[in-house]
Amino acid sequence: MAGIKNFEKAEVVILKEQIDYQKGQVVSKTMAQNEHLSVTLFAFDKDEEISTHESGGDAFVTCLDGVGKITIDGEEYILYEGESIVMPAKHPHAVYGQEQFKMLLVVVF
Repeated sequence: MAGIKNFEKAEVVILKEQIDYQKGQVVSKTMAQNEHLSVTLFAFDKDEEISTHESGGDAFVTCLDGVGKITIDGEEYILYEGESIVMPAKHPHAVYGQEQFKMLLVVVF
C-alpha cells in the first residue's frame, strides 16, 4: 500500500498553506489514494464548485480556510474554518465555494 505523497516526511506543515487558490478554478492535491482510502486537499475559488455526485465511500470534509457550502441530499450546510461534516456514501452531494474555501477531504471506502 502506498503512503503519503506530495509532502515532505517528518516536517511540520500547515495544511491550508499546502495548496493555493487559483482564479476561477477548483485545485486539488492528492495526499494518498488506494482502494480503501483517498486523502485530498482542495482549494475552491469563490463561486466554484464540484457539482452533485455520489461516492462509494463516506467522505469526511474539514474546512481549512474560508467558507464552503456542502449540499447533502438537497440540504445545505455552511462550513467555516475548523468545522467538519461527513457526506455519507451513495448519497448525492455537492461542494461550493461560498467564499474562497480550502478543505481536506478523506474518503473511506
